[in-house]
Amino acid sequence: MKNVVEPLKYENGVLKLLDQRVLPLEEVYMTAKTIEDCFRAIQDMVVRGAPLIGFTGIWGLALFLKNNPKVVLPQFEQAAEYLKSARPTAVNLAYEIDRCVEMARSETHLSALYPKLVDHALAEMNNLYEKNLAMAKFAEVELQKIYGDRPLNVMTICNTGTLACGVLGTALGVIVHLNQQKKVKHVFASETRPYLQGSRLTSFELIKEGINHEIVVEGAASYLMKNKMVDAIFAGADRIVENGDTANKVGTSSLSIIAKHYGIPFFIVAPVSSFDLEMKTGDQIEIELRDPNEILKFKGAHIAHPEAKALNPSFDVTDHSCITAILCENGAINPVTPENVRNVAGQK
Repeated sequence: MKNVVEPLKYENGVLKLLDQRVLPLEEVYMTAKTIEDCFRAIQDMVVRGAPLIGFTGIWGLALFLKNNPKVVLPQFEQAAEYLKSARPTAVNLAYEIDRCVEMARSETHLSALYPKLVDHALAEMNNLYEKNLAMAKFAEVELQKIYGDRPLNVMTICNTGTLACGVLGTALGVIVHLNQQKKVKHVFASETRPYLQGSRLTSFELIKEGINHEIVVEGAASYLMKNKMVDAIFAGADRIVENGDTANKVGTSSLSIIAKHYGIPFFIVAPVSSFDLEMKTGDQIEIELRDPNEILKFKGAHIAHPEAKALNPSFDVTDHSCITAILCENGAINPVTPENVRNVAGQK
């Protein structure tokens, strides 16, 4: 199935990355020819979304081998650690890079690994589409238990569609699938400050899919839920730990707390690769703090007093007690308990 938008393309040994910083007004591709290009693309949010970051990591190591055909294993491992440091919160980056390192350790000559990494990256993206579709079908079953087959008003935060995954998507992929089944009445896309992934990216994808929607600011969530305008909420995940605590875009936690207060189902949608079962609780998750200027400035111009300061956490941790179910390709984790998380997501 061809995507309505392609955030990543590999053509003739060159990686092309859709610059998500300038969407939706411009569709510009950045060319990545080196591992350093991939590092900067991840760190500077040319690409974002946990699965797509992971895929970019694979391509980064492939380009490293392409440009350094005589590299030895210690150098490859050092390059892998360098790339992993680009963004620490999303587990997919480390997961995909660690798999590449395992592949390297099984090779006698690393020169043979470059084409294998290319094939691996392409295969993983194809596999993720099938996994995303499985998650969407599990979501459909969970919603049917609650609401039957009636069309629903749903809400989401950040961007978790093709732009985040390279294929169908997680939370937004669920919404796209439900719409294809005539089960979506309306979508509320949370603006998602300060990078505006909701207004810039999710709305962009919803328009491409022809899905009826409105953009709302995060502060409007309580208004919508109190007035019974939202039936269910879907969010993605950058890291899910053993007890079900989930790191996702900052604002997800408060959204889940409001949903719990008003009795609205709140779902996390993520592939098994986003689970980190070595961590017991969300307190162990490292939260990335980004440049304060992302809050203090807009397109280079001050929107706060020049002497103002800002704190800019990129993620927060949603407590497992506020999550109705976690949906992955292996099934629905409902209720969210350590035992259920291990049983459903324990096999990667």
